[in-house]
Amino acid sequence: MALCSVSAEVIRQVEESLDEDEREMLLFLCRDVAEDLVLPNLRDLLDSLSERGQLCDVTLAELLYRVRRFDLLKRILKMDKVTVEAQLSRHPPLVSDYRVLMMEIGENLDKSDVSSLLFLTRDYIGRGKAAKDKSFLDLVIELEKQNLIASDQLNLLEKCLKNIHRIDLKTKIQKYMQSVQGTGTSYVNPLKASLPNLNLKDPSYNSRLQNGRSKEQRLVEHLGMQREPVKKSIQETGAFVPKHIHEERYRMQSRPLGICLIIDCIGNDKEILQDAFTSLGYQVQHFCYLSVTGIEKVLNRFAHMPQHLDYDSFVCVLVSRGDSQGLLGVDQTHPGLSFDSIKKIFMGDACPSLIGKPKLFFIQNYVVAEDHLEDSSLPEVDGPAMRHVDSKAFQPGFCTVHREADIFWSLCKTDVSQLRSPDSSSVYLQNLCQKLEQERKRPLVDLHVELIDNVYAWNSRVSSKEKYYLSLQHTLRKKLILSNA
Repeated sequence: MALCSVSAEVIRQVEESLDEDEREMLLFLCRDVAEDLVLPNLRDLLDSLSERGQLCDVTLAELLYRVRRFDLLKRILKMDKVTVEAQLSRHPPLVSDYRVLMMEIGENLDKSDVSSLLFLTRDYIGRGKAAKDKSFLDLVIELEKQNLIASDQLNLLEKCLKNIHRIDLKTKIQKYMQSVQGTGTSYVNPLKASLPNLNLKDPSYNSRLQNGRSKEQRLVEHLGMQREPVKKSIQETGAFVPKHIHEERYRMQSRPLGICLIIDCIGNDKEILQDAFTSLGYQVQHFCYLSVTGIEKVLNRFAHMPQHLDYDSFVCVLVSRGDSQGLLGVDQTHPGLSFDSIKKIFMGDACPSLIGKPKLFFIQNYVVAEDHLEDSSLPEVDGPAMRHVDSKAFQPGFCTVHREADIFWSLCKTDVSQLRSPDSSSVYLQNLCQKLEQERKRPLVDLHVELIDNVYAWNSRVSSKEKYYLSLQHTLRKKLILSNA
């Protein structure tokens, strides 16, 4: 890289404009290029990189792009997002793809996820270093120090994510490792892996382990993950049973299987959704073009329907404009209906008729840019998007099912510009309906993992505005197959 530098005034403006979390992310992203430096804060780091010729306007723009401070790109560096993306596609980036991946995973974890990961690893990094106030990036740094994680050694993180049911992030790691292995290198930053293909929430990325029976292997055994050929894992739970024990499945024998509530505020995929869930054996009820208040009223009404007592499951499909935290329906301004509040309506304490039964949510959210909304702040969600249930709720014979158990939450986001034509169909919903109709006798989680792969393949062929970002969270306790056959 050619020698270059950034003025002290620019460094000061950038550092003072960032919040604490953004400073932490940039310090983490620069760990590889500043591994010989021990610096207390971001300003000193940027100044040292500038003195060594590693920081110029282009590389500083890359860092601001990574933390999505496009306002600072424009105000301080006089660049826009498209310009930075073009530069990243032409020149080797400052930040490794591995660091970007870890940052994106951290941004997709809620507080409960991080707490679970800290708990699972505390015997190996030390209980003090796994304190509750640590962030995910703090945890990654401690695991790196213990040689338990590296750019080409992500088995431990992948298995821990599976153990806390974050299959979407496990898939992200697998796709990353495939891209690294595909270049024939063990590390980072192949030019073809430009930033748009490693965007936030892009389903992406697998791994290896060395040195015999390492700490990571002992942790895997401690977590009860598969190590011996005579045992097989129960789908996505991390526990295992001997082969002769039949794998437990949700009962799916009622006719209909349950109610499928479709709330569609866009209208482009009405027929395929209705046909798919009707063919599965659901009683489909469809509502179109509702306001936020209307959506909330319908959700509450359906949560209290007595028919659930006779059925084995419930499905809710939501298609709407929205933002990163919730849905807007046909409303043009905030506040919207947060995802957290939607889940709470159907949890065990609020909807007792569905306790112990799978509750499935499929959401297509067409994201409106924050600056296009009159009031760009939803009320902050109180608590994580989906807390992980107490292990006692999963033990056979335990009499109480946790209020947040048995939820399957598939959320897909894409830019609202995808709706430029009145008949624009959702790639996510089209692929989902096709899989549900053609492969209904396979476990739903397996189908969804393949669905993520399909969406990732689509993203590799299109522009950033046309990409779909698909994630899965679930607290299913048994295998789920959407068929009463």
